[in-house]
This record gives sequence, structure tokens and C-alpha cells, in this order.
Amino acid sequence: MKSVSIIVIFFLLTFSVWAGRFMETFDDDLADWQELNAHNAIPGSWEIIDAELEMTNPGGGARFFTTGDETWQDYSIEVNVKPLEKRGPGNIGILARVKENRAVWCLVSDLFLNDPESKVMCISRDFNEKVHEALYIKPHRLLRLNKWSKLKLSVGGDHFTFSIDGKKITETGDPFILLHRGEQLMIKTKDISSHPTGSTGFGLANYTARFDNITITGAGIPDKGGLSVIPRGKLATTWASLKRF
Repeated sequence: MKSVSIIVIFFLLTFSVWAGRFMETFDDDLADWQELNAHNAIPGSWEIIDAELEMTNPGGGARFFTTGDETWQDYSIEVNVKPLEKRGPGNIGILARVKENRAVWCLVSDLFLNDPESKVMCISRDFNEKVHEALYIKPHRLLRLNKWSKLKLSVGGDHFTFSIDGKKITETGDPFILLHRGEQLMIKTKDISSHPTGSTGFGLANYTARFDNITITGAGIPDKGGLSVIPRGKLATTWASLKRF
């Protein structure tokens, strides 16, 4: 029993060393972030307001903010987002394993092949070649205006899981229906072996939205941030958000 306890303690200590937590609360600047204009989108704007990032993209081409290292492999990214204005058919989503303009991209959108029905989608995307492979598509309501939502995308090995407001939407292996030339095809969600490593981020098209409390956790993720540095007013808002989720 004693040896088992020692092994468990060693494992926990080792895990605590390996696993990191990066939290962005937008209290200062965007030094850790880079813009990715993967769709040659028209100019937008972004600024930190009340310790939240307000981002405007007035066109249909998505713009992203990314952070991290192309060697990152297994991690989760959580993003709190509050849409303020919808300017036309658009999307809001998060990215994982971004490398050389390739990414796993999960989003909520009504900007897809001129289909007016809003959907939740996960896509294996090559922004340079302007091609994508559908990992998952299903009808889903848009994120509500002036209300905080939480998006989460986890990647581990060849597996991914996407959640909204704590509810799992899809993971590798889930079936979905794809409409192709008038036929409904039953397809299983594919793995993400074509995206073994990469950085992470979030973005939007045809929206103005606020982003906050970006949390990235996983092996090799550098520690940054925490609730201790959040201003008092924001702390109350964050606590309310945590209680809701």
C-alpha cells in the first residue's frame, strides 16, 4: 500500500509539473497574440475595453487571434464570447493546432454555401489552398446577442471534442448527415491526424463581439495569468460566469 501511495504522489507531482495553464483576461495588452487574416478579410478593429477584447470584423472572411507554439500538441482551449452585433451572415469560432495556415476550426455559423440555416461545424481547414474537410455539421442556433457563451475545443492525439456552454456537441467518431447533390449521406466524424501539432486561437466574421477569460490547459502549456490579477469589478462578473457554467 505504501508503494502504491508513493507512485500516486509521484504521478500527481509529475503531472502538475508537465501540465500548464495559460489564462488571458485582457487586463493589459495583446503581447501574446498575433492576428491571422486567413481569408484576406477586409480591415476590422479590436481594442481592450473594460478588460475585455472587443473585436469587429465587418466582412464575411474570418479573422483570428492566435497564440502559442506550433509544437503544442494535446490541450484544451476555452473562450468566453459575447456577440454584440451581427452584421450579416457570419460565424464565431475557435481554432486548435494552427500550423502553416492549417487548423482544426469549430464554429457556429450561418455563412455556409448560401444555406440560411445556422449550424455548428468542425472543419479541417487549409486556409492557403482554400479547401476544407467537414469533420462535423449539424443545425444549431446562433450564439445569442448580448449574452456570454463558452466555447471549448479539446485536442488529444488524433481525437477532438467540441462543447458549447458545458454541453458536448461532438467528438471524433460521432455520426452526422451531410447533404450532397440532394442526397443525405451518413458520415462519421474523422480524426485529426492531419493536424498533429499547432497553436490555438479564436475569431469571427461579420460580427462585433467581446472575448474574455481565454483559458488554455495542457502538457507543455506555459503558466500565465489568474483571477488574482483581475480588477474587482471584473472579478464579480467572472464569478457570476463561473457559477452559471
